[in-house]
Amino acid sequence: MELFPEPPFLSGSLCALRPLSLDHAPALEKLTRQAAVYRYLPTFLFEKKYEAREAILRLYTEGLKDSLILGIFQENRFCGLAEAYGYRAPIRKVSVGYRLLREEWGKGLATDALGTLLRELLNNRGLEIITASTMVENQASAHVLRKNGFTLVNHAVDEDWGFPAPTAADKWIR
Repeated sequence: MELFPEPPFLSGSLCALRPLSLDHAPALEKLTRQAAVYRYLPTFLFEKKYEAREAILRLYTEGLKDSLILGIFQENRFCGLAEAYGYRAPIRKVSVGYRLLREEWGKGLATDALGTLLRELLNNRGLEIITASTMVENQASAHVLRKNGFTLVNHAVDEDWGFPAPTAADKWIR
């Protein structure tokens, strides 16, 4: 069973989540080049594996069975990415994440985008367990998760996030 047979279009109060097109390649490239955005994220994220155009071409042909990446847009302005990944059909579980352009921080977009994605996953996709991970230092994302009903279940667990040494990560559940 696929989580998303086709990429959806989702509307929140501040932003919309929708598939990326090749027209968004310059904006995606800008996002992936912002070191501050990726400072607290794993090194192996999908959009960092390829140049922007190639990443967009592969987004909706690879991995739709167990993951999905959508653009976060405010009107027609690209603001970042929202992701559901690691879908496990037998236990109705998925993990979520997001990243925003640096200039979009502090505007409520992360909270709205995550809330919009959560409503879709819980109300229309039959999921029961939704998890997230943050680096211990990423207090801004911890705040967004709390605002969306997540509970911290494990603090400072060593994980492989692609860095030379294990990364201390907090584990969250909703």
